[in-house]
Amino acid sequence: MKRPSPRAVRWMLIAAILVVWEALPRLGLVAELLLPPLSKTLVALVNAWPEYMSALFVTLYEVILAMLIACGAGILVGALVGGITLLRNVFLPVFSSLYAVPIVILYPVFTAWFGIGSESKVAFAGAYGFFPVMLSTAAGIRTIDEQLLLAARSMGATVPQQITRVIIPASIPTVLTGLRLGGALTIIGVVVAEMLTSAAGIGYLVTSYRTILDSPHVFAGVLMILILSVLFDTAARAIERRTLVWQTAGRRERASSKEDKATLAMPAPA
Repeated sequence: MKRPSPRAVRWMLIAAILVVWEALPRLGLVAELLLPPLSKTLVALVNAWPEYMSALFVTLYEVILAMLIACGAGILVGALVGGITLLRNVFLPVFSSLYAVPIVILYPVFTAWFGIGSESKVAFAGAYGFFPVMLSTAAGIRTIDEQLLLAARSMGATVPQQITRVIIPASIPTVLTGLRLGGALTIIGVVVAEMLTSAAGIGYLVTSYRTILDSPHVFAGVLMILILSVLFDTAARAIERRTLVWQTAGRRERASSKEDKATLAMPAPA
């Protein structure tokens, strides 16, 4: 009997979760206040679609700006810390320790600095996603073949040129892994900040409907957040697979080149 493919298993798992979501409250096994049926959640989402779309645009705006901060600053700082030995020895332990701190406890500080508008959400989420991007970039740079950097220095490349033309391109697969994790944390940071202090966004809708015990609308907001996160993760994985193909191709070319050199170095038969 042929085993199902991983994709088929994933779709079966998703279908099973949806069926259980609908069945548990319908059978009275879970109170609808705690878990409304999937059908009621979808009806609530459709009926309030304009409101949810307006909130989604606000959340997307904040997520995009926060990702620009997290990814841009994370890659730049990670390249500097990972590429320069002095900076790596001084700052890498500091950033690793800060990453272990639950940054959500610092959200009141961001609201004090930037107010309760979108600025505080963007800054908080950007800081939330910065650390995994930076640490992954630094780790990826440390795995770069030293021969690449030696060749760049021998051709007179400056430090900025080594970072932009050698270090970052060579560490792209590892950087993208950090970007995927950092992007997911950025989405979480924006939604959490909207739930704490906001007057717009998906997180605000979830909190406002929760206060009036409107479970279908609460789970409709949760469903939109899940869909947004899944779409981002799918896009990030697709980009990762594309760069993995490039990396594999590069390895094949280097292996083929070494084999050719070894063949040429072999003595000719007598």
